[in-house]
Amino acid sequence: LSNNNSCGWKKKINISKNSLQSILLQLECHFTWTLLKEDVDLDDLEETICAQIEFLITKSKISNYNLLSYVKNLNGNNEEALQSLQKAEAAAQRDHAGEVHRKSLVTWGNYAWIYYHMNKLQEAQTYVSKVKDSCKELSSTSCYKCQLPEVYCEEGWALLKFGKKYYERAKKCFEKALAKEPENPEFTSGYAIAMYRLEDDLTKGSSLEPLRRAVTLNPNDTFVMSYLALELQDMAQVEEGEMYIKKALQKTPDLTYVLRYAAMFYRRKREVSKSLQFLEKALTFTPTSSFLHHQIGLCYRTKMYQLKKETKQSSQEQVDLIRRCIFHFKAAVEKKPKFIYAYVDLANMYAEGKRYQEAEDTFQKVLKMKLTGQEKQQIHCRYGQFLEFHKKSEADAIKHFMEALKIEEDATRNMCMKALKKLVEKRIQRGSADAADFGALGFIHQLNGEKSEPLACCSALEPAAGLWHGPAQPSRVA
Repeated sequence: LSNNNSCGWKKKINISKNSLQSILLQLECHFTWTLLKEDVDLDDLEETICAQIEFLITKSKISNYNLLSYVKNLNGNNEEALQSLQKAEAAAQRDHAGEVHRKSLVTWGNYAWIYYHMNKLQEAQTYVSKVKDSCKELSSTSCYKCQLPEVYCEEGWALLKFGKKYYERAKKCFEKALAKEPENPEFTSGYAIAMYRLEDDLTKGSSLEPLRRAVTLNPNDTFVMSYLALELQDMAQVEEGEMYIKKALQKTPDLTYVLRYAAMFYRRKREVSKSLQFLEKALTFTPTSSFLHHQIGLCYRTKMYQLKKETKQSSQEQVDLIRRCIFHFKAAVEKKPKFIYAYVDLANMYAEGKRYQEAEDTFQKVLKMKLTGQEKQQIHCRYGQFLEFHKKSEADAIKHFMEALKIEEDATRNMCMKALKKLVEKRIQRGSADAADFGALGFIHQLNGEKSEPLACCSALEPAAGLWHGPAQPSRVA
């Protein structure tokens, strides 16, 4: 490294790989934003990015090409990653000819990292030099990074695509960008979407005003307009929400994302046939979409349950609806083999069709997959319901309900707790309860903080069994 200045090396002298790495770590790009591949399905993410590049014509393609290059690298496809970066450079030249150096900082950082991984250090140095020259031109106080709102924004979009655990960081990125350019439509849209994704029961409605502002600043962004419609629906302002959905459909009638959100809006409004029309239209544009097949399956399932509730007996129409559900849920898992929840829906629909062995095989297949805690909890719970109601195996059902409750996730815990308690109490009332049933009941009381109840269960059990067979003391529920 040169001692003549603090930013770089002497010309015509190659720096060591370790020295180069220390510089690369200072760059602002996808390789330094801690986007972990274990937090996302890379194949699914690649499909999403490619769909947005093709269909989201109102968005700049630079950030999507950059993210695609990073995903390609994570999948070991460095040559394809470089091709994506070439497209990002071309988009910057075409759409932002006067400020290429601002729009390409992330691209050049990604180039440097990919060439570094390919052990092409001279090429990596070339792109590090591009970053350094741009930082100098932009009067940055740092040699290798520049605090530009465009960079904060691009990081925010990348974080949003890597899943729930990154949403808070994404929101902060868009806040930094907005601090520099408060009226920027893209920054406003990113912030609003991050707020929408972060909402829960305690913060319900917090994204409404940010979404309104985003739509005001960019009235042609039908993507964020659809989010506003869904948020208004959540806030029981259905009429206004429908107005925005109709406006989005009018502006971009063939945009698959708008069709998806319109379908979601009308399914939640219980207009399932209308929802199906939008989904089937979207499927003509993206026939390999596992998401669309799953959503269509959910619509047919809603129709089937409604018919079942009305008729109280099986009919040919009900059989046809089950067949359609199975077809679309099966298509969803074939096109996306790691689509865990689609597997669960498929298994349940096999059970509805009395195809019990296929349901059992599907549950067993998904139980062997690598699962998150939330996924494990839901699958054990749903499998328990299958065992209880379809296979009439109450003891096995209790085991799986217990497995679900041991997982400290809130997704389906209350539902599972109610199902387990109801089953155990039913067994106690008819006199068929055993030690495991009383142990399960004691476990529920412990989870609810009812310290005296387990002792009562134990006392009730002692005359029959003479000992306590309940589970070990559970860990404290967060």
